[in-house]
Amino acid sequence: MGKRVLVIDTSVLCCWLRVPGKDTAGPAEDLWTFERSDAVLREAIEDGATLVLPLAVLVETGNHIAQCNGDRFALAGQLAQLLTDAVNGTNPWVPFAGQDELWGNEGLLKLAASWPQLAAGGTSIADATIKDVAEFYAEAGLQVEIVTGDEGLRAYAPAVPAVRPRRRGGR
Repeated sequence: MGKRVLVIDTSVLCCWLRVPGKDTAGPAEDLWTFERSDAVLREAIEDGATLVLPLAVLVETGNHIAQCNGDRFALAGQLAQLLTDAVNGTNPWVPFAGQDELWGNEGLLKLAASWPQLAAGGTSIADATIKDVAEFYAEAGLQVEIVTGDEGLRAYAPAVPAVRPRRRGGR
């Protein structure tokens, strides 16, 4: 896994897949389109970044595809291929297995305890889980970016991890 991890949000994934009705995202001064999402993600991949597909993004994007007025079968096939690549850890995707602990009993209880306060501030349960995915990879010492058209969600991106100096000579 590269040192830089991009957690892909539903808004950008829908732009990247060109889901009708969801093919632009964000405010006018920070507009996401297919062209922008494709350029940002391709550049990151070329630079060795790893992409993460959170489970919530898979579900939300799938819902948007199933409800769109475009070629649902073709779009579902594209999303299914991304899911297959993510499950298999096909470059540049991180395998879903890394997120397992977030969806076990302990992770879900933690979400249940933290989400009501987030909801009071307007954060959806999907965004709360995306935030948790980003924090999961940041705690592993990786540079994490949430790639999203949602300024509120982007604000939850973890701080860049501090570089800890290594000790020399067994001191």
